[in-house]
Amino acid sequence: QVQLVESGGGLVQAGASLRLSCVASGRTFSNYAMGWFRQAPGKEREFVGAINWSANKNYADSVKGRFTISRDNAKNTVYLQMNDLKPEDTAVYSCAARATTYSRRPDLYDYWGQGTQVTVSS
Repeated sequence: QVQLVESGGGLVQAGASLRLSCVASGRTFSNYAMGWFRQAPGKEREFVGAINWSANKNYADSVKGRFTISRDNAKNTVYLQMNDLKPEDTAVYSCAARATTYSRRPDLYDYWGQGTQVTVSS
């Protein structure tokens, strides 16, 4: 089992930055690919980005150039640095863990955190 806890969400104005954190406990964190997803009210869960155990990364086109994923295996933590936030980034952001390579499909992830709310005002 892997437990994931996100933090760092909040209410910001457009153009601001936030850094989300996701702390993992349980099995060996470094063996897992980690993904960030978001879900806005009335919408389906959407892929944001992901990072492999080897630090290979993949991003959704909507956030490429603005968001950066990183991981610190010594701290069992994955980060999502979000810059130049836009109102359309408003959503609940969740991290997820997968025991193999990363995927853009949320149904392929094994473990999920509870999510953290990000609200961007215009």
